[in-house]
Amino acid sequence: MTEPQTVVMYSGGLASFAAAHRIRDEKPVLLFTDTLIEENTLYAFLDASAAFLGLELVRIADGRTPWEVFRDVRMLGNTRADPCSRILKRELARKWVDENAPDADIIFGLDWTEPHRLPAVERNWAPHRVRAPMMDKPYRLKHELVAWVESLGLTPPAAYREGFPHANCGGGCIKAGVGEWTRLYRLRPDTFARWEQEEEELRELLGDVAILRDRTDGTTDPLPLSALRQRIEMGQPLDLWADGAGCGCMV
Repeated sequence: MTEPQTVVMYSGGLASFAAAHRIRDEKPVLLFTDTLIEENTLYAFLDASAAFLGLELVRIADGRTPWEVFRDVRMLGNTRADPCSRILKRELARKWVDENAPDADIIFGLDWTEPHRLPAVERNWAPHRVRAPMMDKPYRLKHELVAWVESLGLTPPAAYREGFPHANCGGGCIKAGVGEWTRLYRLRPDTFARWEQEEEELRELLGDVAILRDRTDGTTDPLPLSALRQRIEMGQPLDLWADGAGCGCMV
């Protein structure tokens, strides 16, 4: 492979596809960092969208899942610390770029609602030039991206059609808050159950840790997914906006 001059951080999400579409004439390489727990419809969209663009898709993986990383580093990720994203996404991507595209521009799917994220990305990727084509007009909302992608004859990852804000990690994310975990429980109970089981095994290993936090009594305590599930099933009021940071693995 000749040294690429442009590399798109290609997540399998709609924003990174749209960013790649806007600069496709530059013939960028699409770089996908695989956590090995993505849903099948995301993997299908990766292949189909890369073929539609006529661009090379490069897949790289550390070989571990997020849960294996948590065990190895003896830390459960949460909204404040994300060893899974750091190891399986950011560090892996940086290593590949340094070895294969040391002079390339780096393209992100950040859109016009996320200018606050760009300075940190630029610092982290220096001296590479960072670009975010979706910050430019025409501006698109998420539902508009879904409709546009479908108009191209492509099928977006199922998570978007179910109302999830992102399509990675099967709909779960250690950066998500109570609201998104509640959505996951209601729409994908099997996925929620797998995350709950994995979290319980980490709690047996590491002690009283959890992805979420509980502030209902004025203090801050771990809120295991098992406890959240019980509150949902009992119909207890939930702070659906608590801790919601959203998926931002690459930034």
